Amino acid sequence: MLQLLDFLGVAVFAVTGAIVASRLRLDFLAFLFFAVFTGVGGGTLRDLVLGVPIFWVGNQLYLLVCLGIGAAMWFAAAWVEKVDRPLRWADSVGVASYSVMGAAKTLSLGYPPVVAVLMGVATATFGGIIRDTIAGQPSALLKPEIYLTAAFAGAGVYVGLAALSVPSWPAALAGAACALLLRGGAILKGWSLPPYAPPQDRS
Repeated sequence: MLQLLDFLGVAVFAVTGAIVASRLRLDFLAFLFFAVFTGVGGGTLRDLVLGVPIFWVGNQLYLLVCLGIGAAMWFAAAWVEKVDRPLRWADSVGVASYSVMGAAKTLSLGYPPVVAVLMGVATATFGGIIRDTIAGQPSALLKPEIYLTAAFAGAGVYVGLAALSVPSWPAALAGAACALLLRGGAILKGWSLPPYAPPQDRS
């Protein structure tokens, strides 16, 4: 289960990196660069913080998946862009899978639940932060619609169900579905949490 979620998160985030490269009209190597760094960014941060071997160093298949997706998107980006809001939907699937994956791997290493939730959020969001920073675009974290909340929800649901001894697969599906539901609502309906307002603005 962990490896399946890992590959799903890597693959979907690699797609989002390549989409950004296509919108910036970059060259072929830049497609590969964006696909790789976006795909493995969140998992790399997770493994560095947890002090475990970085997942793609010991298994080059992750890099090959990113490179393959980057190359494929060089030819397919125009068709992918015909889908309604492809970047945001692909990013949502990545957040949903990686929030659960990050939390699950952290729990499997014996870390406490709060750490697992935070690592799930970090895993789900850091690749997108790298992508947007390199591209010089505003990060999704700075937009008012639900993004971080979806990652927190996905990781939190998984960790909560795991604490109740729910089997991994149902817990993972529930967590990912919760995160995807919140992101889908944000994309389709503009769901957001109330922003901070200084006291003078409230009055």
